[in-house]
Amino acid sequence: MGAGSQVLASRGHLRGGINMADAPRTVLISGCSSGIGLELAVQLAHDHRQRYRVVATMRDLGKKGTLETAAGEALGQTLTVAQLDVCSEESVAQCLSCIQGGEVDVLVNNAGVGLVGPLEGLSLAAMQNVLDTNFFGAVRLVRAVLPGMKRRRKGHIVVISSVMGLQGVVFNEIYAASKFALEGFFESLAVQLLQFNIFITLVEPGPVATDFEGKLLEQVSTTEFPDTDPDTLHYFRDIYLPASRELFRSVGQSPQDVAQVIVKVIGSARPPLRRQTNARYTPLAALKAVDPSGSLYVRTTHCLLFRWTRLLNLGLRCLACGCLRFRIWPR
Repeated sequence: MGAGSQVLASRGHLRGGINMADAPRTVLISGCSSGIGLELAVQLAHDHRQRYRVVATMRDLGKKGTLETAAGEALGQTLTVAQLDVCSEESVAQCLSCIQGGEVDVLVNNAGVGLVGPLEGLSLAAMQNVLDTNFFGAVRLVRAVLPGMKRRRKGHIVVISSVMGLQGVVFNEIYAASKFALEGFFESLAVQLLQFNIFITLVEPGPVATDFEGKLLEQVSTTEFPDTDPDTLHYFRDIYLPASRELFRSVGQSPQDVAQVIVKVIGSARPPLRRQTNARYTPLAALKAVDPSGSLYVRTTHCLLFRWTRLLNLGLRCLACGCLRFRIWPR
């Protein structure tokens, strides 16, 4: 049975066996081959109250094995795997056509790609791919599900943003730009959609420790980056990369932890517009909020990275061991 048929069969069984007033919500998640998307799909599918029917999607179905293994008995029951390339309108339409009535109650925009390195050494094509996937991919999905949500006067759109959608991070200019774009787009859209009882939540993780991140940092450490001056290459390889590895070791979350936060957001009666997931990262995120001019964040981050490296490492170790305790909001 194909992916589309599985969705149809699952929904048909649902409609035949449960009063529609109590029917589980259909949750469509992009980017489920690994990381946060995979963990979220599995946690929702194993919800003990069976409140959700999960359509877990990925661009390459050849990578579905890990998800199917983790899903266990939920596969084919409360979880279905389907193909979806967020960079293709045709693929988006095909995926939605396999869901009964195209009805999506909760959309989770999770698919994304990273890009790290000196700006002069990055190709324009690579930059465009990041924006096409991270930003326009989310836009394509939202445009596809909004008519149904508006018609039913209900829905929830969850966007996996980042603290890099709130503050710039050195050598992550393009990735941060894609997340800034998401923040502005969805905050603007949220105002209108309240008229239709549709909520938007921007989930903002800090560093998330995944195999993908580790491989990415390892790969860029040996990349040549042509057209980049020696000083910038030195700053990138000898200062940024070690600091970045320490940041992930000290305050990085697991995909499971982030997924647990998202599950709570989806289950909320009145979801918040923004939800940061990592309390240990709060002091770093707060620097920008303290000074509206932005100078404090830029100057402090510059000094910590390029002048006070030992102080930065000490601060990260304190955050990691719990010497400094902070709360995040909203709960």
